[in-house]
Amino acid sequence: MKLRKMTSAGMMDCKQALTEANGDFDKAVEIIREKGKLVAAKRADRQTSEGAVLARIADGKAVLVSLGCETDFVSATPDFKTLAANIADAAISAFPADAAALQSVKLADGHTVEEEISAQTGRTGEKHLIACYQTLEAPFISEYVHFNGKIGAIVAFSKEVPAELGRGVAMQVASMNPVSVSEADCPAAVLDEERQVAVRKTKEELVQKAVDAALKKAGINPAHVDSEDHIESNTAKGWLTPEQAAQAREIIKTVGEEKAANLPEQMIQNIAAGRVQKFLKENTLEAQEYQLADDKKTVREAIAAVDKEAKVVAFRRFSLND
Repeated sequence: MKLRKMTSAGMMDCKQALTEANGDFDKAVEIIREKGKLVAAKRADRQTSEGAVLARIADGKAVLVSLGCETDFVSATPDFKTLAANIADAAISAFPADAAALQSVKLADGHTVEEEISAQTGRTGEKHLIACYQTLEAPFISEYVHFNGKIGAIVAFSKEVPAELGRGVAMQVASMNPVSVSEADCPAAVLDEERQVAVRKTKEELVQKAVDAALKKAGINPAHVDSEDHIESNTAKGWLTPEQAAQAREIIKTVGEEKAANLPEQMIQNIAAGRVQKFLKENTLEAQEYQLADDKKTVREAIAAVDKEAKVVAFRRFSLND
């Protein structure tokens, strides 16, 4: 019972460890910890989509930490919640550089984060890991963790703002998942991909518009021939004659190829640019509509309404379900 209380291992595991250790209590503790390492190795390829996300702030520093596990049953246990909280507390205190360094940080009981995670793995039989470790340093930082503990965010400001606003912006980050603070710091790779998608979509729409117009002129409903499966199905139902089906295929091929070869490049670029701007408005934090405002203010405007000099300088977000 003493060993079980100290390690939280199962009664039979404790009994077997004491037997193997010939009654040596300290050795039995190590045996249980080694068992945790073996279990962890065996379950290394398992998915960890459950767990807990926690945030801590102290002295201009903040950490966002997630301890992951395999099932919501384990994540709801007191032992798991305590370990996750202890890791978050140790992280803000030691403020290690990255997740690898966090593994070596010692908890209050003298064991490292890595050792305690291994022991927890042995107790539950489930894979556990540090699913997220992110940090921020700033004059003022706010945090938000959703009530289910699966998603959280920390937001750094250039100066202190009211707590309610800071928490609201952190909630915005958690719920709306922006790609960056503003257009200026949006990753180039993201913008390049969005431009490519916008150009491709614009070209497809222009071609489709021409094809649809030709089909209607021929007396064929475009919705009846928008795929080969639909053409065959609607012909079988009698909604299309075999001649109309053949005509539709010919129009789709010839008009589509002709239009694709003669697309107005400047129009495509203009439409694509508009789509990219729409993407930035919806996906950069400052340009998003502030979810807690009643007057359609953007996040930038909501902050400026309180303090014109304050602004968001960075944020971190993590969700176990992404």
